Amino acid sequence: MRTLCASTLIGEFFVIGFAGLVAMKSDDLSMATVWTVCGIGMLLSVLLCGMLGRPGGVQLGWALQIALIASGFVVPTMFFLGAVFAGLWWASVHYGRRIDEAKAKWAAQAG
Repeated sequence: MRTLCASTLIGEFFVIGFAGLVAMKSDDLSMATVWTVCGIGMLLSVLLCGMLGRPGGVQLGWALQIALIASGFVVPTMFFLGAVFAGLWWASVHYGRRIDEAKAKWAAQAG
């Protein structure tokens, strides 16, 4: 699960960065606002990659996904991206656990 979740977080890092570049073109948002929201999201995504193996790492991932959705109140594009990221996070956790269970089963059969 850790690898799948970390891959999702790194993907989020890049997409948020590209979304920030697009959002900067908006006349309604200042560059400082966009990079504050996007920069914090990008930083937290990378930091969370290192925390996935620790207790509460997955829960922190959910907190990040909720924060990304809530950041849509500042940068409206983030409502959509946050919802997509939350779906990807769910899939990473759900299927990552299934993969871990299958790997443990195969290791028990081999050993």
